[in-house]
Amino acid sequence: MTELIPKISVLLLIFVRVGAFFVSVPLFSYRTIPPQLKIGFALVLSWMMYYTFSIEAFTINGEYILLIIKEAVVGLTLGLAVYIVFSAVQIAGGFIDFQMGFAMANIVDPQTGAQSPLMGQFFNFLLLLVLLAINGHHLIMDGIFYSYQFMPIDQLFPHFGDEKFVETIMKLFAAVFAIAFQMSAPIVATLFLVTVALGITGKTVPQLNIFVVGFPIKIAIGFIVLVIMMAVMVEVMESVIEMAIIAMRNVMAVLGGG
Repeated sequence: MTELIPKISVLLLIFVRVGAFFVSVPLFSYRTIPPQLKIGFALVLSWMMYYTFSIEAFTINGEYILLIIKEAVVGLTLGLAVYIVFSAVQIAGGFIDFQMGFAMANIVDPQTGAQSPLMGQFFNFLLLLVLLAINGHHLIMDGIFYSYQFMPIDQLFPHFGDEKFVETIMKLFAAVFAIAFQMSAPIVATLFLVTVALGITGKTVPQLNIFVVGFPIKIAIGFIVLVIMMAVMVEVMESVIEMAIIAMRNVMAVLGGG
């Protein structure tokens, strides 16, 4: 029993970081996955990671409690970084919905419980399929494993107050909005030209009810352009997944003081 307690002290710290990571990261944090499965998977992954580290046992005291809190914050921050990058596809879907007339038809995402636009929900499911197709979920789990190289388990305080951390988060948000604009630009630009054409048609043919004719035309053209641009969308989603992995590394490097 006395030999088991030191092992549990290290295993608990690993489990807290991995469990907090699964609470916030996309795909693993969805409501449709039973909580028992999440806890069991996090425990098995933590147990496997425990035998890859040569870490001395910790004494159970006040500093150990601070280490537990630090591990939870680090895990949540890592998952949140991935979630911020993945939200680019939903932002792009919101831009497209506004032009297609779907902005008033938001639906509740069963995975997260939050409202999301129709096209954003479609892009989100497509992103998850691309993630699984290229084994991106393996890279995400590699990210939580290699995070200990940047933020050791015995480091007490992460560098949240560093200006590099604020700069990294600002650059991350800027990149997310840039990717969302790039994904939605072809469809938004095409629908803008369609709106201009309908406006000219309404002025030249006053007898035509543009509000009745315009909505189905914009929806049909929007879907046609979406089908044409689908290959490009998938390539952009692959770059989004790559950006999420890089964002995890950058955030961990900043938090570790690197």
